[in-house]
Order: sequence, then C-alpha cells, then structure tokens
Amino acid sequence: MAHSIEEMDPDKEKQLDEVEVSRNNELTPEFEYSQAEEQALLRKQDLTILPLCAAIYFLCYLDRSNIGNARILNSSTHNDMQTETHSTQYQFNIALMVFLVAYATFEVPSNILLKKLRPSRWIAFLMFSWGAITMGLGGVQNFSSLAAVRFILGASEAGLFPGLVYYLTFWYKSDERSVRVATILASATLAGAFGGAIAYGIGHMNGASGLSAWRWLFIIEGAPSCVSSLFVLFFLPDYPEEHLKGREREIALARLKIEGSKSHHRSMTWQDAKTTLTDWRLYGHYLIYFGISVPFSSLSLFTPSITAGLGYKDLRAQLMSVPPYAVAYVTQIVGSWSADHFNARGIHSAVFSLLGAVGFIAMVTLPVDAYQHRYGCLILASAGSFACVPPMLGWLSSNVYSTASVGLAIAINVSVGGGIGQIPGVWIYPKEEAARGYPTGHWTNAGMLLMVSAGAVGLRVWYGYKNRKLLRESNGQEVRLFRL
Repeated sequence: MAHSIEEMDPDKEKQLDEVEVSRNNELTPEFEYSQAEEQALLRKQDLTILPLCAAIYFLCYLDRSNIGNARILNSSTHNDMQTETHSTQYQFNIALMVFLVAYATFEVPSNILLKKLRPSRWIAFLMFSWGAITMGLGGVQNFSSLAAVRFILGASEAGLFPGLVYYLTFWYKSDERSVRVATILASATLAGAFGGAIAYGIGHMNGASGLSAWRWLFIIEGAPSCVSSLFVLFFLPDYPEEHLKGREREIALARLKIEGSKSHHRSMTWQDAKTTLTDWRLYGHYLIYFGISVPFSSLSLFTPSITAGLGYKDLRAQLMSVPPYAVAYVTQIVGSWSADHFNARGIHSAVFSLLGAVGFIAMVTLPVDAYQHRYGCLILASAGSFACVPPMLGWLSSNVYSTASVGLAIAINVSVGGGIGQIPGVWIYPKEEAARGYPTGHWTNAGMLLMVSAGAVGLRVWYGYKNRKLLRESNGQEVRLFRL
C-alpha cells in the first residue's frame, strides 16, 4: 500500500532505512498482527495519552485566554482588569501582543528541548511555569508589570501545543493524527466555554479578602496547572518503545516503522534544518495556518467582548460566551474524524473555513440591533474557525518524514502561523467599535478565512498533481504519495 509522505532524496532515504533496520529493537515489516490487536492497542494508547494531553492543553488555554474575561469582569463597578491596572485600550492590546511575540519566539527551541529532555519532563516544567506565572498575574498593578508577566507567560506556554502535536507523531500513524489533535485542540474550545462559566461564578467574589474578582480569576485558574504538573511528570508516557511491553510493544514498533517519529533518531542537525527550511511547499501550510490563527486568536481574546456588543452585559456576557465554544468543540471532533477517515484534510479545512467566513460576513452585514441573529452567526463563525485547525495540523505532520523534520516543521508552523499569525487578532476588535458591531474584526476574520479556504484547495490540487506524476514515473513500483 502506498504511503503518503514527502518526496526525499534517494540517498538520504536509503540512509534512514539503514538506520531503521540496524536498530536492535526495530522489527521487520514481516511481523504480523491482526486488526483486532491493532485496534486494542490504539484504544489503550488513547485512554493513556489523550485524556492527559487534553487536560494539559485545557489548563494551558484556560490560563492563556482568561485575560479576555478579566478585561471586562465587573466592569460595571469599574473593578475590571483594564481599569485597575490603569491601562489604556492601546496599552492593554500591547500586553496581549507581547504574549504572542514570546509565543512565536520560543516554539522552535522548545520542540528541540522536548526531544532532548523527554516529553514528560519538559511538558511538566512548562506546565508548572505557566501556572505560577498565571497566579502572578493576579498581583499586577500597572501596565508595565502586566506586559512583563504576559511576555513570560507566552514564553512558558509557547512549547506546549507544537510539542503535543510532535509528541503524537511518536505514537500514531499519519491517518490517525488529525482526530487526536482535534481531541486535544477541542479542549481549548472547552476551556473557552468553561472559562466564561468560571468567570461568571468568580465575578460574584468581587471584593473577597480585599481582592477584585479578576485577581481571584488568575489565582484560582493558575493553581491547578501547578499541581497537575506533578501528574504529568510521573504519568505521561514518553515513547511507545519504552512504555509498552511484550507483544504490544512489537505491534507498536511494526505499525510505526515507516510513518512514526522515533525516540532513538538523532536530534536535529543543521542539514535537517536546512532541508526543512528550504522545502518550499511547507510554506503553503504556514501561510494557511497564519490565516487560521487570526480568527482563532481574536475569538479567544474577544468573545466576551463580542457577546457584550450583542446586547449582553457584564456577567451575562461571560455566560453567553459559552455556547459558541460548546458547538465548536463538537464540530472539531466530528470534522477531524471525517478528515482522517476520508483522507481529505485539505477539503475539510477549506469547507470549515468557508463556513466560518460566512458567519463573520453575516454578522457584519446584519443590522446592528439584530442581536439574536448575529449571535447565531457568531456560533457558526466560531465552529468554522476552530474546526479547520486540526485537519491542517494533521495534514502537515503526515507530509513530513523524518523525526527531526517533523518537530521543526510543526514548530515553525505554529510559530510563524500560530504565533505571528495571532498578533493581528489582538488589534482588530477595538472597543470603540462595539456599538457598530465590530465591523473591522468581522471583515478581517472573514477575509482571512476565505484566504484559508482558497489556499487549502490550491494545496490539495498541487498534492494531487504531484501524486499523479509520482505514479506515472514509478513504473509500477510502490511509491510514497502525499496525503490529501
């Protein structure tokens, strides 16, 4: 059966194959196992890995995005974060942006360290760090301290998401990753939903022990990350060849002999970096992910503000930010399963991004006072924006071959696309446009999602063309094809 990975230099591919065969604990392709055994192993891996990874990212996203809730929490009594830190609109946006600058800067080195230091140790360290820093946000008094702490928070959270996507390549084949990335990423939408509900409840603690509610929000939501880092350190398995035993280990090694990343592969060299950086097709993936990241970040930061602009005030606005995330959660899981099942990640990303664009366009073209209709469009826009992300990440990781290249490509994708790409999202929802329905933000997000849709279709057509060319030139031999 043809495998879908990138074209490689024949000499380099031969060297990699020789390394694989020479390992004492790698198995030959003749090792046989039943489909039932493989499915049983997958279930065991899923129950071991996915709940823990999803919980980690849930806490990460909760600690990252709660500043959007804190910004307007108890604003009617002037006890909100922006007022009490004496920050202007412009200054507060700078504090949001510096997080993303750090996020983009530290993602690539973090993925390198994950491989060198082992996933469990590095992720546990990151988790404890961002939890403690989030609690520290509860003590900021002015713009300078707010910006400084947000920068450090961005540096500590930078490596988690690309690290988790990279981590999955050690455990799963390419056609199994999108839905699992979605399971992890969907926990972010779940965090968005819970974040609004938690902020609603904590909003009633305003003034408790002399602290405003937004300070309690950071303290209460940061503490679980610190505690949970200990569970990650001791219970997150690093690699299948070390964690699994007996026949399960043999099946895992046989399954991932060609497609998976390997713990024993060398860490990234300058040649690996050069090969990945000059693989120009990957820049198509990075550009598309940049477009996805603008609505992703703006919705993460401004959904409470957007719902406030739809006629819901103060604590009610926090509560009404829950349904868009809840619908997006279900859409992500179902859509990503379908993308893997039909080997159609590009088309799924194109369709979901188009739906998201339609939602944003409808919000900005409907009358400003059509609150219920525009709220329904916000749900559509959120579902489309979030659902096109996992297939794109699965598409990228399934079309890169070596262990070092996968780690670097994922980190660059999330850094350039997800880090730098999120910066525009900080600026497109100015507070003074609330009465007009935030036209700048909605039009910008719609334009970006239309670009994503067109880019995904274009990349899908190009990969299809390359596959046909490879098959024509194969002379009946088995060839590795690009995943679609």
